[in-house]
Amino acid sequence: MEERNGEECRECCHKTKERPQKEYKDLIHRLNRIEGQIRGIRGMVEKDAYCPEILVQVAAANAALNSFNKVLLAAHIRTCVARDIREGKEETIDELVVTLQKLMK
Repeated sequence: MEERNGEECRECCHKTKERPQKEYKDLIHRLNRIEGQIRGIRGMVEKDAYCPEILVQVAAANAALNSFNKVLLAAHIRTCVARDIREGKEETIDELVVTLQKLMK
């Protein structure tokens, strides 16, 4: 059964994190806006919109995803990473480095 306290569940190897309600609502709100942007882009393609207009909307969606990543990464560092370092779990630093390398591709 998975526990929602940031620890690994007992039946698998996935970590989870229970987020404060405010953080959760903010992240979901951002994702809903991004989802709407993507649907709008699909609609533009379906209506044969002019390429530069679509590209501008794609750039806006990319910027929104980057902003989402910044917010989520900051929360991760302030909570999970800081807690693990305090508890002596140095492997979390390696995990963070790998994550940052993936984000910077």
